[in-house]
Amino acid sequence: METHKLLDRALKFEFLNANEGLFLFENAATADLMFVANELRKKQVPSNRVTWIIDRNANTTNVCNANCKFCNFFRIPGHKDAYITTIEEYTEKIEETIRYGGEQLLLQGGHHPDLGLDFYCNLFSDIKNKFPNIKLHALGPPEIAHISKIDNKSHKEVLKALIKAGLDSLPGAGAEILDDRVRRMISKGKCGTQEWLDIMREAHKLGLTTSATMMFGHIETLLERFEHLVKIRQVQSEKPENSNGFLAFIAWPFQDDRTILKRVKGVSNNVYGDEYIRMVALSRIMLPNIKNIQASWLTVGKKVGQLCLHAGANDFGSIMIEENVVSAAGASHRFTSTTIQEAIKEAGFKPQLRNQEYEYRELPKIIEEQVINY
Repeated sequence: METHKLLDRALKFEFLNANEGLFLFENAATADLMFVANELRKKQVPSNRVTWIIDRNANTTNVCNANCKFCNFFRIPGHKDAYITTIEEYTEKIEETIRYGGEQLLLQGGHHPDLGLDFYCNLFSDIKNKFPNIKLHALGPPEIAHISKIDNKSHKEVLKALIKAGLDSLPGAGAEILDDRVRRMISKGKCGTQEWLDIMREAHKLGLTTSATMMFGHIETLLERFEHLVKIRQVQSEKPENSNGFLAFIAWPFQDDRTILKRVKGVSNNVYGDEYIRMVALSRIMLPNIKNIQASWLTVGKKVGQLCLHAGANDFGSIMIEENVVSAAGASHRFTSTTIQEAIKEAGFKPQLRNQEYEYRELPKIIEEQVINY
């Protein structure tokens, strides 16, 4: 294999295989990867705009029996700190989100053994009845799999019922690394690789917009990262023509603070800025059929995030009015609606507010600025 030949193929939107992606990761200069990824970005998103969104990541419950070794957020059933968020609490959170200019709730939680399809359908319906304009970007494949098992229903039946109740789009949560060797070691209680991918296939058939993710930098091999990207790309290539499928891809490094993986297994996050930038660039290169690539400033910080905007990323994600899961493992970076726009401008781009469908939104005339407590 030769680096320049692979990069030339990438510029033609050809699909590189996992070994070719690994070869580029190990041999190509960062500047070359950034250049090619940026060229692809300019062809796929031909403007100087970098999108961002105002939303809130609220949690249905912190009760979970998946026992992920990278998660500090969950509590076992019966724990004194266990909770299920009430509709009154959602009302307060959504009203605040609207004052901050948001129109979406990213709604996720744990694998609660007692919360099945009726609970989520009733919850979504209650939220939509109170706030018909709020979009629900909710749950994820592992939660769909969990609900399916509780209610003994197919993935399609669960997804159709949730869509009818108000589900607008499905996050790519719980992908971690799509390899069962890895999943058995870090998230044994979650659905396996094939089920995660099959749920996304079903969501795309139903016309549900989704995203895809990758959490890397823990126990996976480098090849497994690229096999993960190839699997995502394959599912995207199978989507119906009238479906968005995976409208965005987001990768972030494992956050290790106080996690079982670090305390018990001795696994630390050793992903530094250059490696993250290379992975963002290679995400653009390996996923030519996914239009939007997001930089995870929440986990890597402002400066690295800004460099990613010159390495294939065209989206800066959310200001994260509320985020509890990744923050519990050490992600401490924060933006407001003002500072995220300033960061995008500093990087040489024009900030553009969007919704989950990546449609442009007008910036609300009045936005109450959130107060960040560090």
